[in-house]
Amino acid sequence: MIVNLSKKNSIANRFVAELRDVNIQKDRMRFRRNLERLGEVMAYEISRKLNYHMQEVETPLGVAKVNLPFQRIVLATILRAGIPMHQGLLNYFDAAESAFVSAYRRHHKDGTFEIALEYISCPNLDDCVLIITDPMLATGASMQLAIEGLKRFGQPAEVHIVTAIASTQGLDHIHRSVPGANVWVAALDEELTAKSYIVPGLGDAGDLAYGSKLQE
Repeated sequence: MIVNLSKKNSIANRFVAELRDVNIQKDRMRFRRNLERLGEVMAYEISRKLNYHMQEVETPLGVAKVNLPFQRIVLATILRAGIPMHQGLLNYFDAAESAFVSAYRRHHKDGTFEIALEYISCPNLDDCVLIITDPMLATGASMQLAIEGLKRFGQPAEVHIVTAIASTQGLDHIHRSVPGANVWVAALDEELTAKSYIVPGLGDAGDLAYGSKLQE
């Protein structure tokens, strides 16, 4: 299942527009907050697909019956760019456990690169709902590698991938490499450059959120 929020008008369009805007991007705190707000929107949308059961809640005047989600949720993110969206999801799924994946591009002199995993911190994933976020889904290779690494910690019942902007090539790759995963995207761009940057995209989400990293 692929859910593209931009196909329907909502306030999420405003958050995406500000994330893309080269002038608003200069405000790092607002950039992080817009990613966080998108995470909150995605959390609400995903919550509608979870399994629920009836529970009784005691009030000062009686007992109310409420449908509440009951599945165990693990929120995962790819460092460092994914942290703000992760926080947005955690704001809503506040009882969830968290997992963190350290992945980076190892560049070669010929202009090519490979994705390397350095570190994973993760609880047991058996039968949980795994929600993993990265603000940019370009080639999809980092996301595929991260999910494969996480599955060493157990087999989740469901996998949800959350991203702000994806390329059509990245979505195609995830469809082939992670069958059955649900993808939630705020905007979809067609073009991917030779260096695997999404166009029009928004630039480097990690640098815009936290400042330029040291070059290797």
